[in-house]
Amino acid sequence: MGLTSQSAKRPGTGRRRRPARSLGPLPWIGPALLLIFAVVLWPAVEMVRTSFSEIALTGMVRGPAGLDNYRTLLAEPELVPVVLRTVVWVAGIVFFTVVLGLLLAQLLQQHFPGRRVVRWLILLPWAASVVMTAIVWRWMLDYFYGLVNGLLTRPLPLIGPVLDGPVDWLGQASTALPWMMWVAVFVSLPFTIYVIIAGLSAIPQEVYEAARMDGASAWQAYVGITLPMLRPSILIATVINIINVFNSFPIIWVMTGGGPASATDTTTTFMYKLAFVRNDVGASAAMAVVNFLLVLVVVLVYLRIVRKRGMEV
Repeated sequence: MGLTSQSAKRPGTGRRRRPARSLGPLPWIGPALLLIFAVVLWPAVEMVRTSFSEIALTGMVRGPAGLDNYRTLLAEPELVPVVLRTVVWVAGIVFFTVVLGLLLAQLLQQHFPGRRVVRWLILLPWAASVVMTAIVWRWMLDYFYGLVNGLLTRPLPLIGPVLDGPVDWLGQASTALPWMMWVAVFVSLPFTIYVIIAGLSAIPQEVYEAARMDGASAWQAYVGITLPMLRPSILIATVINIINVFNSFPIIWVMTGGGPASATDTTTTFMYKLAFVRNDVGASAAMAVVNFLLVLVVVLVYLRIVRKRGMEV
């Protein structure tokens, strides 16, 4: 009877101990959870709360504002052009970054003298401050003393000068936005290249050898083996670039400040101007919520397209 009663108690004791065992990893993941709450979740909650509050010029919360901040934001005549420009900004930069990153990663995966040095040099735009990179490019595009105007207006062998005179590259939207997009691609390339190089390094060489034995050409091996096996790397690079470029601020602010007028503003610079130029913190918080939803929708749409095409997520 004693043994039977003890054995009958053991299952219950085990069930009582399971919750304690499941909490075992908590001391290890607890600091990470606290960091995520402090850096990500709490600011997001405060952002949403601020978007529904009336904020004084001193930063004090006067009380609830309901949907007034969103009505003010929707009444802004610049809102629709800014959102459309942001979509063009993100789509253009991410597309060219991924395409160029794919080409350069293929090149850097080949064996050639000095490959290690070139791989290290590729990291420089990523390691350098984005603000300093934007300042350097702004100086290079200066109307009077810029290197770009100096090279293009100088007589070249056989063809002469490319331009008849200097161009105010950053003074007009038609040229300022493409130049800023190029700088953003320049800054985003190193990360993309290294993600794709990691994907290329993970492809077994035996697969290529089997394809060659079956008579597959280099192009057939690339389309049938390399690209399908690179899909996870391309997916990661694309999603992270979408998020980073959507929230890109230093390049635009340093190079043009969103000008001329507001012709190169995106959602992030527009958000900044609402808060610190127009002193409307509530509308700026509403713009931040809209920007977050835009990023979320774009990423979810992209992931849905990826799943339909059979890529791994």
